[in-house]
Amino acid sequence: MTTTAALSPDDTMQQARQRFERVLREQLDALPPLAPRLCEAIHYACLQGGKRVRPTLVYAAAQAVGASEDAADIPACAVELIHCYSLVHDDLPAMDDDDLRRGQPTVHIAFDQATAILAGDALQAMAFRLLSDETGEPGPQARLRMLQLLSSAAGYEGMVAGQSIDFEAMGKTLSLEQLQTMHSLKTGALIRASVLLGALCSEHIDAATLESLRHYAECIGLAFQVQDDILDVTSDTATLGKTQGADQALNKPTYVSLLGLDGAREKAAALCEDAVAALSGFGPRADTLRSIARFIVARNR
Repeated sequence: MTTTAALSPDDTMQQARQRFERVLREQLDALPPLAPRLCEAIHYACLQGGKRVRPTLVYAAAQAVGASEDAADIPACAVELIHCYSLVHDDLPAMDDDDLRRGQPTVHIAFDQATAILAGDALQAMAFRLLSDETGEPGPQARLRMLQLLSSAAGYEGMVAGQSIDFEAMGKTLSLEQLQTMHSLKTGALIRASVLLGALCSEHIDAATLESLRHYAECIGLAFQVQDDILDVTSDTATLGKTQGADQALNKPTYVSLLGLDGAREKAAALCEDAVAALSGFGPRADTLRSIARFIVARNR
C-alpha cells in the first residue's frame, strides 16, 4: 500500500481495501463445501461491502512501523472476520433486531436465524484459525501475541462486555464516563486491536511505539462511535446502509443525547486532534493513520 501525503483518506483506504478484499475472498473461497447454505451465508456476511476500517488500520499500522503488507494480510482478515461475526449476531432479533446492514437484508433476514448464528460462530472460529497458522510472517511468537490481543478484544474483556452493557443500558441514563467505558469496550476494543495487530507485524516493535499507537487507537475508537451517534441523527437510511434513528428508537444513551449535536461534533474533532498528536513521533509512514483519523470524523456513513 503506497501512501504519500498527497493522497486523500479515500485514496489510502481504497488501496488497502482492494488488497484486503482479494485476500479475504481467497480465504473464504478456500472453505470446503461441507454445508453449502452456511457457506453462502458466510460469504454474504463478509462480502457485502462495508468501510473496512479495521483491516485498513492493520495495514496502516504495519506500514507505520515498517512491516510488510504480506505480514498484515492474515491479521487484517482475522480482525474483519471478528467484526463481521459481531454484526451478524448484533443484528439478531434477540439483540438489536435490525433488518438492514450495508444496504442489504441482514443475514438472519436473507437466510434464517439459525443460519445467522452458525455463520457468526464459524466466522469467529475462522479468525483464530487463520491467526494461529505458524506459516508465513510474522513468526510464531508474534502470532501468539496477536491471538492473545484479539481474543481479549473480542471477548469478555472487550467487545462482548461492551455489547452487554449497551444492551442493559437501553432506556437508562448514563454519565459521560459510563458511556465512554461502554464504547471503549464495544467499539473501541476491536479498533484498538486492529492498530496493535498491525504494529505487531514488526517483530522488533518497542514498548514506547506500541504505547503511542495504543493512545492513537483509543482516540479514534471513541471518535468512531461519536460519529456513529451523530450520523444516527443527521444521516438517512439509504446513506448509512442501516436503519437511521435506530439508537433513538431503542432509547439508547448516545453522545448526542448527552452532549447535544454540537457538543458531540466538538468531541469527535477533539478526539481526532488527540489521535493525530499521538503520532507526532512518527514520520510520513504514519500518514495513512493520520488520514484515517480524519476520515473517521468526516465520513457520512
